[in-house]
Amino acid sequence: MNKVKQAVLVLYFLMVAFGTHAQTTPESAASKNITDAMNKAADEWNKGHLDAFMSLYDPSATMMMPTGPVGMGGIKGLYETKYFKDGMPKQNLKYTEMQVRMLGDNYALLTGGFTLYGNNLPERSGRYSLVMQQTKDGWKILHDHSS
Repeated sequence: MNKVKQAVLVLYFLMVAFGTHAQTTPESAASKNITDAMNKAADEWNKGHLDAFMSLYDPSATMMMPTGPVGMGGIKGLYETKYFKDGMPKQNLKYTEMQVRMLGDNYALLTGGFTLYGNNLPERSGRYSLVMQQTKDGWKILHDHSS
């Protein structure tokens, strides 16, 4: 094989390799969209915008409590009574170690950690697993199990 053909062949394989590597897979795009939505929700929490934070939940969402699953009224009630005071969060919220596992094209399991911090209160942290669904309005939480 002459040097020109060899150079063209090498260039072709490099383009394929880098082109394939640079492309975003649907799975990685979904993962980024989910983690971006979670971080946006934490920002809304920290600003005291509970309704905007709650918009991450699907209207049919449930949350596992010690007594069993509750719906949106129970979820919002928990946040209002335990984590907010006078319309502002008692502490700031951040999410860590987010890992997305796709469960088909439109569903995902998100696991990770959360930390509540600041306001001269002891830092509190825990773990969560969220079942999420892609909707016309973006990724939404269907079920929340946090501890």
